[in-house]
Amino acid sequence: MANELPVAQGYEEFLGELKERIRQAQVRAALAVNRELILLYWQIGRDILMRQQQQGWGAKVIDRLAADLRKAFPDMKGFLSRNLKYMRAFAEAYPDEQFVQQPAAQITWYHNIALMEKLKSSEEPVRCGASTAVLVSLTLVLALGFPRRCDLAWRRVRDKRV
Repeated sequence: MANELPVAQGYEEFLGELKERIRQAQVRAALAVNRELILLYWQIGRDILMRQQQQGWGAKVIDRLAADLRKAFPDMKGFLSRNLKYMRAFAEAYPDEQFVQQPAAQITWYHNIALMEKLKSSEEPVRCGASTAVLVSLTLVLALGFPRRCDLAWRRVRDKRV
């Protein structure tokens, strides 16, 4: 029935603009949520790391934390023991909170973990002198779908021109 109503002049353009603003707001909201989760995970990892170093907490504490956090937040995912260990490794790999709030927060938690795993299993970045910031930047370029730029950037890293 709504389709039978006459359309006012400029309506379709107005509707298109509203749809685009809504989509943009949805993307900004998703990015903000991702940024907050990445920062939260880093802070949890930093605090676990600090307590293990300063108070001698062992690996069993992470298992206990995981169980207690899952009990306190049953509807939230991400508090398995394995993920808490990733949070700890993430904080250890990226000790600078400002870095975590900027480049690392631009990609998902899954991609941050995948990047850490790649860096852990590969000696190539170390041999060519690539910094963590450069490697994350390259990962962002790949994640955003610019493989030609990544090739150029990787050659620069390899040739130590970065």
